[in-house]
Amino acid sequence: MPESVVLIANGDLRLAANQKCWAAQARAEEAVMDAIRREGREVRRGHPFDAAKQHGFIDSQKRGMEVFREIPPEAPLVVVEAVWQYSHHLLHVLYTHRGPILTVANWSGEWPGLVGMLNLNGSLTKAGVKYNSLWSIDFRDEFFLGGLRNWLAGQPVQHDTSHVHALGNFKLPPRAEKIAATLAGDLRRNKAIMGVFDEGCMGMYNAIIPDELLHPTGVFKERLSQSALYAGMLRVSSDEAQRVRSWLEARGMQFHTGLDPETELTDAQILEQCKMYIAAMRIADEFGCDAIGIQYQQGLKDLTPASDLAEGLFNNVDRPPVRDAATGRVLYANLALPHFNEVDECAGLDALVTNRIWTHLGYDPETTLHDVHYGETYGVNGTGEFVWVFEISGAVPPKHFIGEYAGAVSERQPPMYFRLGGGTVKGVSKPGEIVWSRVFVDDGTLKADLGRAKVVELPQEETERRWRITTPQWPIMHAVTYGITRDQMMARHKSNHIQVAYAPDAERANLALATKAKMFREMGLDVSICGANNGLL
Repeated sequence: MPESVVLIANGDLRLAANQKCWAAQARAEEAVMDAIRREGREVRRGHPFDAAKQHGFIDSQKRGMEVFREIPPEAPLVVVEAVWQYSHHLLHVLYTHRGPILTVANWSGEWPGLVGMLNLNGSLTKAGVKYNSLWSIDFRDEFFLGGLRNWLAGQPVQHDTSHVHALGNFKLPPRAEKIAATLAGDLRRNKAIMGVFDEGCMGMYNAIIPDELLHPTGVFKERLSQSALYAGMLRVSSDEAQRVRSWLEARGMQFHTGLDPETELTDAQILEQCKMYIAAMRIADEFGCDAIGIQYQQGLKDLTPASDLAEGLFNNVDRPPVRDAATGRVLYANLALPHFNEVDECAGLDALVTNRIWTHLGYDPETTLHDVHYGETYGVNGTGEFVWVFEISGAVPPKHFIGEYAGAVSERQPPMYFRLGGGTVKGVSKPGEIVWSRVFVDDGTLKADLGRAKVVELPQEETERRWRITTPQWPIMHAVTYGITRDQMMARHKSNHIQVAYAPDAERANLALATKAKMFREMGLDVSICGANNGLL
């Protein structure tokens, strides 16, 4: 008789988030267990519901160790995710688990499990842990059931990745080759610094580039402390911070404020965020950083409001001026300071390269990462294009929005994630042609996937609906990936994050993609081109 399947659920470190999200997780688990039982297999939870905490998640690395002491090391293991999760709660025990592993997410933007599973998958890939993966709306479709049936029979889950092509299969434009060689050579000679405010945000093992892989590219980390950032904030005057807010409001940005700091965005929270913006830019200048990443979620979350307002501003060329406290010199004048949200160093390397190429080409260099959050087909009677919902927690440059600053609004971050509040940089991304990319680590090698997409403008009521079923406080991008289906993207993508940057038109976007792909290759990365409409076929 085959061994009973063991189901586990990994969650957040934050109690409020685990409690709020538990109902959705319980529904997804029951649907997955029903599917397994219909295939004639026994299934049980590997850990009980915690009545005191009022949730059934693994909520720490310590708890993960406790749970796995009771799970047979050969047991078939299903990790069901309907929520954002901290991968390090599980990663250490999955290293040594000898049974087959299946990661499963519900196709829902609510919390969302898709983002959590993609991060876990990226972390497992980097760690060299073998796994299979599936996703479903209701866990009754043939895509899910067929894959589950194969996995239960001891066979791998096969996904279509025919959209992925090695860079060597393409002949690149001579101009792209020349620019890439010049910029990569300059980076190796003159070096660059990524300022990292504490590594390992939210257990994102996949977001840490080992030094021995990063250094050959010409990029080095300046490991900074978030305690130093907080200390820097204490040295910023309220008058300086108020000038930042006044500058933003003069550009048309709105702040949706209230009086209750527990649930509303307050003036005091905004002032703290403006102080963080100033302090972080001064630290970046002091250490000569070419890009910076703030962790926030662990450490600063107990001291100060969210980092997202600052993060969105860094990535924008046009932003409130910050002066050196001693000399009055304007820091990073007329330049974006690429920021990588949640200290995702893979996104940081990507953003730095993007900034240099786009600047060289004369394009707007604003770039950001988003979560691959959700997506649906948009059209009459379910026909039409599959439109992704790309969202991230506030770190979007206003240049990307319809109306730029005038189209930006700051709303309070959800209390279950952000106890001390703080505002986002929320808006709707403008229609246009983009290059998307992801740097990741696989088999001890630094790799990069690149592709092309378009951002579309949906009717306001559809945008509002998508916001309601995801996270309405966060900026949104409606993206259509060229030549890549929903399931192909999920099967290949090794992160919850995706990097995006606009180009003036399709032809120039294709040039940027070719240049970026070649520059990554010159830097030693293993590069793949994904999808179509890239001018290379």
